Amino acid sequence: MPEFMLDTATLLIHCPDRPGLVHDVTGFISSHKGNIIDLQQHIDPDQDAFFMRLEWSLENFTLEKSEIYDRLQPMARRHEMQMRLHFSSQRKRIALFVTKENHCLYDLLARHEAGDLPVDIPLIVANHDTLRPAAERFGIPFHHFPITKDNKIAQEAAQIELLKKERIDTVVLARYMQIISPAMIAAFPNQILNIHHSFLPAFVGAKPYHQAHARGVKIIGATSHYVTADLDEGPIIHQDVMRVSHEDTVQDLVRLGRDLEKTVLAKALWWHVRDQVLVFKNKTVVFD
Repeated sequence: MPEFMLDTATLLIHCPDRPGLVHDVTGFISSHKGNIIDLQQHIDPDQDAFFMRLEWSLENFTLEKSEIYDRLQPMARRHEMQMRLHFSSQRKRIALFVTKENHCLYDLLARHEAGDLPVDIPLIVANHDTLRPAAERFGIPFHHFPITKDNKIAQEAAQIELLKKERIDTVVLARYMQIISPAMIAAFPNQILNIHHSFLPAFVGAKPYHQAHARGVKIIGATSHYVTADLDEGPIIHQDVMRVSHEDTVQDLVRLGRDLEKTVLAKALWWHVRDQVLVFKNKTVVFD
């Protein structure tokens, strides 16, 4: 981390809503000489739930990083808090999963190379060998796991072993055309990001843009979400849409849709790696 960048801690909290929550959390930080940089909160009255993201500088903080989480526990028990603690100096380690389509992969790798995606990408995993040249171009190890109906369980077990060995904490399905198994989901809960066209479930199956064109749609879109055991029904992180018209061909829809997929996935990943996303039940609170 460059010397001019502050080392910060980020705390994500959700708990039942009650008086005194902000006072207690900020009081803990100030009592240890922490300088609060950002604080955002949200209350869901229907769920009687409180959500908070708080980031503070560790420059003069009197607790060591290894002490902070344990010292927060009495307050967490008192308020029935679920909390996550992250440090800006500990960059997330990302694995990119791909098949044959390259638009999301190239976009993320270009952002990373330009310094616009503050993560480490130690590996790319693929079920086809098609995109190996892209990995080689960016100097990232490429791991090919051919998957068939007969070897899927064994190959995913090998993938999980590789991810654990490389200390991966986030998996990005950059147009990875395989259904993720429950074992992989359990190993990385709310840490697997997916991207797909927003026609689901209206235009399922092959060639969704062809189906959309045949129906004369006026809006196309893309959705990024966390992967759960319910196919394409995980907590949504980000969505966007674009207007189209009768003048657009199928090829136009495919091109425009790919552009949306790239930007939606990149923004969702940006929020994820900056610890701005809090999952509650099957929804997300995204702090901007």
